[in-house]
Amino acid sequence: MVSQRVKVINEQGMHMRPASVMSQKMTPFASEVKIGFNGTEYDAKSVMMLMAACIKCGAEIEIIANGPDEEDALKAAVELVESGLGD
Repeated sequence: MVSQRVKVINEQGMHMRPASVMSQKMTPFASEVKIGFNGTEYDAKSVMMLMAACIKCGAEIEIIANGPDEEDALKAAVELVESGLGD
């Protein structure tokens, strides 16, 4: 298992479009990818779970990957969040 904390920088936070982008980018990975926020872990491959997290701009989240390609999954997720999640 690997993890990294990152700050959400896009103005709208984790609304429908960025949640969809995250889900689409994480789905091909064999590893389980979770977003830790406010003491709860959310499935990064699920648009509905990501939106339910209510992650706002400026929030610090933890990306957690566990599985055979965990390093690549973590790297991709961190780059995505740091780039503004497509917004």
